[in-house]
Amino acid sequence: MKEESMWTIGKEKSWEYLERTFEWVAIMKEVPQDARHHAEGNVAIHTRMVLDALIKEPTYAQLLPQQQEILWAAALLHDVEKATTTITVPDGSITSHGHARKGAMKARQLLYKEIDTPFSIRESVVSLVRYHGLPLWLFEKPDPVKAVVMASLEINMQWLALLARADVLGRVCADQAELLYRIDCFEEFCKEHHCWGVPFHFPSPAARMYYFSQQEGYTGYEPFKTAVAEVIMMSGLPGSGKDSYVRRHYKDKPVVSLDQLRTEMGIAATDKNGNGKVIQAAKEQAREMLRKQTGFVWNATNITRQMRMQLIELFMAYDASVKIIYIEVPYNKLHGQNKSRNEVVPAAVIDKLAGKLEVPALWEAHEVEYYA
Repeated sequence: MKEESMWTIGKEKSWEYLERTFEWVAIMKEVPQDARHHAEGNVAIHTRMVLDALIKEPTYAQLLPQQQEILWAAALLHDVEKATTTITVPDGSITSHGHARKGAMKARQLLYKEIDTPFSIRESVVSLVRYHGLPLWLFEKPDPVKAVVMASLEINMQWLALLARADVLGRVCADQAELLYRIDCFEEFCKEHHCWGVPFHFPSPAARMYYFSQQEGYTGYEPFKTAVAEVIMMSGLPGSGKDSYVRRHYKDKPVVSLDQLRTEMGIAATDKNGNGKVIQAAKEQAREMLRKQTGFVWNATNITRQMRMQLIELFMAYDASVKIIYIEVPYNKLHGQNKSRNEVVPAAVIDKLAGKLEVPALWEAHEVEYYA
């Protein structure tokens, strides 16, 4: 990270500085919390206590400086979206359901658009924010094993437990001892399932995909079917360089291009109704090649997990394997590269898409490559 980054360990700015500099920090003091779980007060008070608790943890002191920066940033950001998710329900209690998922999206935007942060560091912070409640609520999940296995492919479970411990120690509540016990149980559960401090290891990419695509899967199961074709799924914001990558690396492979189809069909990128027709035409092209067991490149933005999973489900229905290639350029270069495209996307549309960006996770496809 850059030297002037607010995360630099040993040079953390005072809370007063953070409040003056970042609006999303300043508004934390205006966000209430339920006194049953946070008798210490508002989100600002809690976040400051979490940061203090984190730094005092012996495990934190054992981390490398860069790892400490990641944990510190995640602690600062872990409740950032309580500002938009906190409500008071009729019985007078205060809740903030969904703040972790929304907070992860917010963290990605801040560290991409406002604070120039290296990709791997940014995504580690994002994952910690996204999963920070998992150690506390693991055993309330429908499938606790799948929950920790999935999370381990995105973030170090030891780091996650450390953040969760600081989150509990940085509050005033009657059930603190119970919450700390839950984190101890989380640690033992991760060790039992071979994902404590390391990503869970599957026997093959096909085994991993089968496990996550089935309602009831077994981590050691190796599917007997082999892929009959490979689909390359491009992913990235407009202007990130997907077209150039395809021309450079897959010039001899068939390409299903949504941009090309829009041009052929005379449909603008901003035409929502028309885009539905484009996607259907693209899917029909894909089905035609999949029936022939022909591999191809699916070239589109594919920035949301929901869109990717719908397509991957289609491709796998024809026994194809899927490789996602995610491409990203720094935000300050994105708009410039967009202007050099044949079909320029309006700047406002790019910013809107950037706000929806979900970087592909390793468990989404047989293989995921990152170029960022």
